[in-house]
Amino acid sequence: MIANVSAIHHFTVGCTPADLPALLEFYTRVVGLQQGYRPDLRNPGYWLYAGGHAIVHLNALLRETPVRDGGALDHVALQAHGLLSTRQALRDANVTFDEAPLKGTHLHQVFVEDPLGLRIELNFDLEAEGLLGCA
Repeated sequence: MIANVSAIHHFTVGCTPADLPALLEFYTRVVGLQQGYRPDLRNPGYWLYAGGHAIVHLNALLRETPVRDGGALDHVALQAHGLLSTRQALRDANVTFDEAPLKGTHLHQVFVEDPLGLRIELNFDLEAEGLLGCA
């Protein structure tokens, strides 16, 4: 074993400077992350936080907006809380989303797409939310 990996630390969304405003709005308004400290790096961008940890880095390192084909990365999954309020907030904001209960588990998945087409999976633990059999 080379490394003892225990969790995803963060993921970086590469974009152009012009893509930054829409991405910042999506990840703060739709996903609910908070903009926070970012070191003085070579390219413009933002670090977006959940629970005091920067989990999404927006990095304007590209000259052209990437093609919306997703490449080899299918989606990124984030642990989330507040399924019922998330559904309502997405509806109120006219954000398209899909849902899928994960059979054989307590997880309920909600999928949204960021402005560049990256699928974001929000995972809700129905047992922790008191929604087993109700979702």
